[in-house]
Amino acid sequence: MEHHGHTPTTTGLDNRKVAIWAFIGSECMLFASLISTYLIYKGRSVKGPFPHEVCSPPVCDTVMKPILNIPVTSASTFVLLVSSLAMVLALAAVENADQPKHTLGEKILGNSKLWLFMTALLGTTFLGFQAFEFTSFVHEGLTIRTNLFGSSFFTLTGFHGAHVTAGVLWLLTLLAIDIRRGLKPKDALIVDIAALYWHFVDVVWIAIFTLVYLIH
Repeated sequence: MEHHGHTPTTTGLDNRKVAIWAFIGSECMLFASLISTYLIYKGRSVKGPFPHEVCSPPVCDTVMKPILNIPVTSASTFVLLVSSLAMVLALAAVENADQPKHTLGEKILGNSKLWLFMTALLGTTFLGFQAFEFTSFVHEGLTIRTNLFGSSFFTLTGFHGAHVTAGVLWLLTLLAIDIRRGLKPKDALIVDIAALYWHFVDVVWIAIFTLVYLIH
């Protein structure tokens, strides 16, 4: 039996959905290796700045405070988590696009363009927080070449930021399609696939935020 030109697999799932799950599985291994590398080298830098520890002479030339800004990163984490909620609402709006909407609340919840835009906007806001963090670190003397912490930190969070950027571009593509012709229930699968990727990006960030920022 065909499903909009794509045959289901032996799992009963559309082959596009199986493909995104396989891709997410490979990405899990990538991030597991990056996180493991960060944890292996954590605390082994011979010079500062350091993530949590205060550094002072003679170890450092000047007194250095912990470089990680937990309040700022907590705000960016909250923004990314809220974006997952917006993505859920976007998918629900597409799935119920043909249903009549009588009240203002139903019209708002059923506006897929609004929720796709909000998800992309929140993702872009998260990237703005990350750009601010990276810039402030460079000004404080931490670059990818400074020490082991800088190398592993910028590699790990930079790769995650690249994945968020790809997700934002994906969402903007869906939004453009929605504006041009409207996304209908028959298009729910392509939105669902994008949602799986977006939720994966959020879950990975929760792991990074916990292991890198919260655990000393």
